[in-house]
Amino acid sequence: MSNGTVAAVDLGATSGRVMLGHVGPNELRLEAVNRFPNTPVQMPDGLHWDIFGLYRSVLEGLGQAARLSPGLASIGIDSWAVDYGLLRGDRLLGTPFHYRDSRTTAGVTAVHDRIAFADLYAENGLQFLPFNTLYQFEAEKTHGLLALADQALLVPDLIAFWLSGARVAESTNASTTGLLSLPARRGEEPRWNDTLIARLGLPRQLFPPLVQPGERIGTLLPHVADATGLAAATPIVAVGSHDTASAVVAVPMTDPDAAFISCGTWGLVGVERDQPVLTEASRAANFTNEGGVDGRVRFLHNVMGTWLLSESVRTWQRVDPSISLLPLVAAAEAVSVPVAIFDANDPRFMEPGDIPARIVEWCVEHGRPVPTSPAEFVRSIIESLARAFASAVQTASELSGTTVRTIHIVGGGSQNALLCQLTADHAGIPVVAGPVEATALGNVLVQARAAGLVSGDLESLRGLVAASIQPLHYAPRRRT
Repeated sequence: MSNGTVAAVDLGATSGRVMLGHVGPNELRLEAVNRFPNTPVQMPDGLHWDIFGLYRSVLEGLGQAARLSPGLASIGIDSWAVDYGLLRGDRLLGTPFHYRDSRTTAGVTAVHDRIAFADLYAENGLQFLPFNTLYQFEAEKTHGLLALADQALLVPDLIAFWLSGARVAESTNASTTGLLSLPARRGEEPRWNDTLIARLGLPRQLFPPLVQPGERIGTLLPHVADATGLAAATPIVAVGSHDTASAVVAVPMTDPDAAFISCGTWGLVGVERDQPVLTEASRAANFTNEGGVDGRVRFLHNVMGTWLLSESVRTWQRVDPSISLLPLVAAAEAVSVPVAIFDANDPRFMEPGDIPARIVEWCVEHGRPVPTSPAEFVRSIIESLARAFASAVQTASELSGTTVRTIHIVGGGSQNALLCQLTADHAGIPVVAGPVEATALGNVLVQARAAGLVSGDLESLRGLVAASIQPLHYAPRRRT
């Protein structure tokens, strides 16, 4: 194909997709070839990802991609962060745990008994989240598998290993483990923090060589080529394998005074910087410094995101299977009574289960009006997310010294007009919504640049995104 085509494997926490990216100097177009759910499985020992089902869906998608575009320039893989598979030789030791599994609580205590959180923050710059990989590794010790493992591969690196046989760790996702040094602080490429790894008593061989976005990982194994119909020489190229890193590549930020919200299951709210922010104020605000493409730093805060909506709908569907989200959002927009704005970051909302009952619990504890219908619950959730987003933008601005004049919302949440408008209202800042498939677009653009289909820095890539989409604009309204 004259403009070149690449395949993006994009695995989100609730769904996955394989997409073709058609890219050239004046073209950027996505074509979905396979979409599939990502449904975790509750087992006697905890909550796990259906990693083999995901891999099967990836192969099916690549097979469809081969039929539509047999001459793929490359394949790139991204997914959610922090979770991993343990390998002994070529064998997977058990299925990966889900980050929402409650086992991590014991890991947090054990780690902080050895290393104070302030000291950890100085080393890795990560906000406290109980499911960060270093806490999961500590919890893993109780299962005994860690001592048997030769290597740990984060989810996108595990998929890449199954496709190519190459064992590597892509740096943007590795930065979410809490076990990477801060390269921007030292003016050097990312590297594993051997001192921290030793202090935590982790086997050094668990951690494979690091690669950067745009590096070639390998080519397809013969049996993968046979299964998909792709050429065995098809390259696997590292992208921003943390899905947020890829999404931020495709945020059409044409003004440096901008914040981003990558909104899906989680809402990742922040600004892009050249240097990490490691102040006591940023630690107290629980802001994180994660690796970005081209050595950028994603200075951001995790907000619970549309998980609150999807998990609430799942709860209601157990009683009434006909309930769906879109009509509820429309009904929520028409709600005229005041609704409670609750703390969307309260840890009680982390684990799967009855989110509406937990919202009631929070409202009763704090003396707030209790929602009385699904529409009121949805309005309360969206108002609370918008308030949390606006607050995180303001804090990111203050801590980083960035004057934010525009908020870009990308990902699935950018389709929620009520959420976008209320975010603009709460922040008092215009919101630009789109693209919806930002993660896949960022994945595609890094591959395309590596293949020579496009060139330039991140700003050039974002200019191509801006020229290829029609975003929606939301001006802030005066709140009464």
